[in-house]
Parts: sequence; C-alpha cells; structure tokens
Amino acid sequence: MDRVHRGTTSGSGGPMEEMELSPPSHPLKKKVQSWVMAVCCDLEVDVNGEETFLVHKKIIAAYCGRLSKLFGKSTGSARNLKVIFNDFPGGAESFELMSRFCYNNGGIDITPSNISFLHSAAQFMEMNNSVSGTHNLLEETEKSLKEMNYWAWSDLLIAIKQCQDLLPFPNSSAILEKCVDSLVGRMASSSEPSPCPSISSPDSSGVRFSCDTRSTESLKNSFSRATWWFEDLLVLSTNLVEMVIKSMVLQKFDHVIISKFLFYYQKSKCYTGKSDEKRKIVETVIDMIYILDWNSVSFKSLFWILRVALTLNISKCRRTKLESMIGSQMDQATLDNLLIPSPYGMNYLYNVNLVLRFLKAFLHGGISQVSPTQLRKVASLMDLYIAEVAPDPCLKPSKFLALTMALPDSARDSYNGIYHAIDMYLQVHTALSEEEKIKICCALNYEKFSAEACIHLSQNKKFPSKSAVQALMSQQVKLKSLLKATDKTKCYIDSSSGVSEIGSKGKRNEDGEQIVLYAGELDLPNGNEKLKAHLQGMQWRVMELEKVCMKMQTQMTKMMKSRLSSHSTPRSLPKLCS
Repeated sequence: MDRVHRGTTSGSGGPMEEMELSPPSHPLKKKVQSWVMAVCCDLEVDVNGEETFLVHKKIIAAYCGRLSKLFGKSTGSARNLKVIFNDFPGGAESFELMSRFCYNNGGIDITPSNISFLHSAAQFMEMNNSVSGTHNLLEETEKSLKEMNYWAWSDLLIAIKQCQDLLPFPNSSAILEKCVDSLVGRMASSSEPSPCPSISSPDSSGVRFSCDTRSTESLKNSFSRATWWFEDLLVLSTNLVEMVIKSMVLQKFDHVIISKFLFYYQKSKCYTGKSDEKRKIVETVIDMIYILDWNSVSFKSLFWILRVALTLNISKCRRTKLESMIGSQMDQATLDNLLIPSPYGMNYLYNVNLVLRFLKAFLHGGISQVSPTQLRKVASLMDLYIAEVAPDPCLKPSKFLALTMALPDSARDSYNGIYHAIDMYLQVHTALSEEEKIKICCALNYEKFSAEACIHLSQNKKFPSKSAVQALMSQQVKLKSLLKATDKTKCYIDSSSGVSEIGSKGKRNEDGEQIVLYAGELDLPNGNEKLKAHLQGMQWRVMELEKVCMKMQTQMTKMMKSRLSSHSTPRSLPKLCS
C-alpha cells in the first residue's frame, strides 16, 4: 500500500508524480517507483478530501465488507477504480492504520493510542467475520477494549483524546462511552493523588506529560486527594466534558467536587480563545451545573460566572438556568452581588430587571417553600438594594415600585427601610405627579412603621397628605390594640399580686412621672398644620404607652417566675445521685 497526495495524479490517468515510499536518493529511482505504483495498484481511494491512497483492490476488499459489496455490484472491466469517502472516521490517519492491517495479513499492534481509530474504521468498513474469516479487525479491537480497566491513567486520557477527534462521525460514540465510564470509575475509586502523568494542555503530539517536572510533594500541595484529576481533564472539549459530567452524576459522584471542577474548567479555558469558544464553554458549564444539586454549588462562583456570561451574550435558555440557580439561594447574596451595571443601551445605573428576575426565581415555589428566616434575610437585603438604586434619576417609577412590592408583606417586620428609600426617590424625582406619588406609597404598610418614622412622615412635605392621614389612622388602631393589651395585663397583675389599679387615663411610673394614655376617637382637623400637630401628640402618647407595656410585661414575667418557684415542691434525688 502506498499513498499519494490529493491533486498529484496526472490528468490523463498516467503514472503518479509523487509517492510516500521510502525517500529515493536519486530522481531515476523515484520515476521507477511511480511506474511500479501505476502498474500494481488498481484502486484509488479519496479519504474526506484530505489525501488519496493507491491500494490493491483485492487485498483491501478481502478484509472490508463495505468495499467487497461495492465491487460486487460494479460492472465492466475497467482496471483503475476510484472510491471517494466523505465521512471516513478519523480521516487519512485512520484509513492508513486500517490499510496496514490488511497488508499485514490481518495483524497490527493495537494500543490505546490507535484503538479508537482502528475500531471506528473497522465499524465503518464492515470488517467482520462474514468477510475476512479468521482475521477480524473489529473483533480484535473489541478484545482490546475489554482490557480497558487495566490501562494506565495516561493511556485512558490518550484514548479519550483520540476519541475527541472522532465525535462528528457516526459509530464512534460506543467506544467513547466505554472510555468515559472507565475514566470516571478510576476517578471515583482513586484515593491518592495522581500517580500517573498529568496532561495539562495539548501540543503537537496531543499530550504533554508532567511527571518529570512535578514532584509528588508539589502535586500533593497543589491538589487535594479528591481533585487531583482537575488539570488532566482540561484537554477535553466541551462535548467530552458534558459526557464525563453526566457519567459522574450517574455514578453518584460528589456534586461539590463536580461543581468545583466545572468552575475550574471554565476559568482555565476562558483565559484564551475567541468569544464564540468562551460562550460555548460557559454555556456547557451552566448546563452541567444545572443538573447538580444546587445547594452543592458555590454561590460566589455562580455570581462570578454570571458576570462573565453577561459579557458573552449567552442564550436565553442558559441565562434563565443561571438566574434560577442564583435566585434559589438569594438569601446568601450580598449587596455587592446585586449591584450589577445595567446592560448597554439602558439609561439606569444598575440592572434592576435582573434583580427582579432573581426575586421571581426565589419565590418560584411559593411563599410556603421559603423559610421565614430566608424571607427576612432577603427582605433586609432588598431594603439596602432599593435604598442604593433610589437616587438614580433614570429609574422609572414602575421599576421602583416593582422592587418595593416584589416580596410579600410578611417578609418585613418593619417598613422603615422602604420608607427611607421612597423618601430618597421622591427627593430626586421631583417632577412626579401627586397620583404617581400615591401609587408609590401603596408599597408602604403604615402599621409596621416605628413611632419615629411616623413622626418623620407627618413632617415630610415630599409625601402626599393622604399618606400622613393613613399613617395617623394606622397608629390609632395600634394605640387601641395596645390599650386593650394593657388593660388585660393590668387585670392579671391585680388578681395575682395585688398591684394597685392603674387608671385608664393615666399612671405614675417609678419616677413619679405621669404617662398619658389616650384611647378616645380621633377628630381629624381640617387644616394640614393642625393635622401634623395632632399626629405628633398621638405619637408621643404611643411611645409612652409602649414604655408602659414593656414595664408591665417585665413585672408579669418576674411574678410568674416567683409563683412557679413558690408552688414547686422539692423532689428527693435518686440514691445513686445522692
């Protein structure tokens, strides 16, 4: 078998101009070899447009069922035939290995470095028992694959690296799956740092070994026992990484280790390459992280990959996956995480729409799926975020209102933070109409205002007067409920300890000062100034009433403890304890 390069045959079908025989030392020898090739070889094979081979039809067809069937159907007595393959797996290198097997009477040294090409070529050319009898390339490669579990780690990596070149071709996935399963099994069962060469990047030979340049001690210091294989797998393409990760998930591999490797892979591979390659890497990493347990994924790393993804214009599907993972762990976020600049073309400073999508993902399963602690943490974070974006003069009222009302009312114990954020927003957006201001104030729950916040609101001219009235009414309701609680507490104390009766209109505290308790109906004045003065008086009474309730609750707690201790009878200790 000899090989000529594509395009070197003469136009008249005469002798070939150039051969890959042993290099002749004289031009006359080269002409003789060209004439011998033209006489002896009767089949020309074009492999994927890469190279053209001159072979003996009878020798090749004896082992290849595909060619044997093709020649059996051909008619005529033409001496020279040409076969064109457009999808030969492994290309010219694979065809040459297969041809050597045929010219060597069905014998070839099968190694991890060529088994992928040989196996794929044997499948493609139908080199089975029905044609070749005892010499069967497909059977020989299958036997070698059964010994894969005994291969060295470096041999597995070499075989997988070769399989990587066969991925576009059919019938190459079977051997690739076997290699990947064996590789993952080796990673899962290994408890020591890599004892074999480490492959860090492909070079001209496809593999670079680093055992000679790395001592065992430095390797142990660089990688933990669970992650020694991280650098070795950097040679894999995104398609192969996807296969490896899915196999790891099926084999119950630790999801924390998987997620760490994916982030390591993404950071290492994205330093170089074009934007399209980086986008493919980031999208693959997002797809693989999405199938893991989200609680095992580093929240900090998710935000890191988000910032990278925002610059690469990843697909909407991958963006939604990433936002869902971040939103589900929103209680772990910080203010710095959320302060993401708005995309190009947007006027406002920060990406408010992105944060709203995070909140939507956080509440996706319903309020019942979120613990009260998580809800309060997110609410506190959002109060800080809203206060940060409120001074943005380009932030529309609809977006600001959406932020303030994104969480349910039960998420906040106090609305002081939202009030101060709205105060800043109204201070910057002075052109808002009264109707727009009222709409924004709908986000407030005045019953969860502190007394100081109510007083500040009553004096705040930026807010509509309707808000001051609503705050005053809510405080009236709060005052009535506090008075009722105070009366119940007073009656309990009187009946249990004989404490002197507290009047419904006032009491003397320990310092002898009188605290006024007001529970009558409010007669709201018509003038705004009178309304503010009345509100301030009411707030003073509420604050004093809260002090009374706190003191009474403290007294009641002390008395209950004393009563429990006085009614309890001493119990004798067991003999073993005495």
